[in-house]
Amino acid sequence: MAQKKVEKEALTAEALQSKLENLKKEQMNQRFQHASGQMAKTHVMRQTRREIARVKTAIAAAKK
Repeated sequence: MAQKKVEKEALTAEALQSKLENLKKEQMNQRFQHASGQMAKTHVMRQTRREIARVKTAIAAAKK
C-alpha cells in the first residue's frame, strides 16, 4: 500500500490527485464495512488515512 519516497516524488500533480480520489473512495468503503461489522482488519483504516495524509503532503510540496 505505501510507496517508497522515490516513487512518490516521480508522480505528477494529476497522478497525485487521482491517487487521492481513489484513496478517499477506498476510505469511504472501509467506513461502511466497519460500521456494518464486515471489516476484520481494522488497521487498514489507519493505513489508508495515513496514506491520504502522505499524498496531501506531496501535493502541497509540489505547489511550492
